Amino acid sequence: NAFKICKILGVFRHLIFCHNKELKMYIEGKNAIKQDIDAKITINKIFVDKNYQGRKDEIINLAVQNKIKFEFVPRVFLDKKSKTAHHQGYIADSVDFDYCELDDILNKAKSKGSAPLIVLLDGLEDPHNFGAIIRSCECAGVDGIIIPKNRAVQVNETVIRTSTGAISNMLIAKVTNLKDAISYLKDKGVFVYGCEASGENIYSCQKDFNLPTAIVIGSEGFGIRQSLLSYCDGTLSLPLRGKVNSLNASVACGIVIFEILRRRLG
Repeated sequence: NAFKICKILGVFRHLIFCHNKELKMYIEGKNAIKQDIDAKITINKIFVDKNYQGRKDEIINLAVQNKIKFEFVPRVFLDKKSKTAHHQGYIADSVDFDYCELDDILNKAKSKGSAPLIVLLDGLEDPHNFGAIIRSCECAGVDGIIIPKNRAVQVNETVIRTSTGAISNMLIAKVTNLKDAISYLKDKGVFVYGCEASGENIYSCQKDFNLPTAIVIGSEGFGIRQSLLSYCDGTLSLPLRGKVNSLNASVACGIVIFEILRRRLG
């Protein structure tokens, strides 16, 4: 019996280890780590280039102030662990990103006393685009971003680094089905618009963006799925005057949300 109990406990410990391993995320670069510390994101340990040992260092001081463990390691250790090749001598062992629920996004807008402004991403694949979208959304006061659970980029080290700290202030919900998410938002009084080349010119359309609004941005290569567009209340487009017939997803998203913000500010 004792043997069986030990064996069960061993399996249990193995499962915990595997689960924690899946949750592990490494944050690279001085600014990204500083933003995480300021945002009170859980950091297990910070690895610091041993050449910085003994110097007055902002990250080390912040780690001491916030009681975060840190360890001086050889540069080669950081180079091997780095996925971006831009660790700047700092890598933090952090927990995975804490996704929110749809209601958290709606409640955030309610607490501000303003109509929700939400961005949904359909099949976005480039983490650099995702990070740039997060940064634009945070700057424009977007209440939250919704992404699909499968076949799309998730929050990872590259996304966090590209967002340059903005992700610390952005709610992101991960859903199983974007169609269900759109239906839920519409039931809550949110108007959902897909951003497509064939849509209404956003600068001349008569849409009332002072109402609760969500926009859908499609993938880099295929745009928004047709099956998803049928769930939207309409489509919006940007007037293009050049020979290229589409914009980068993050650029298009930034232009659209700031136009909505401009209309809201009058």
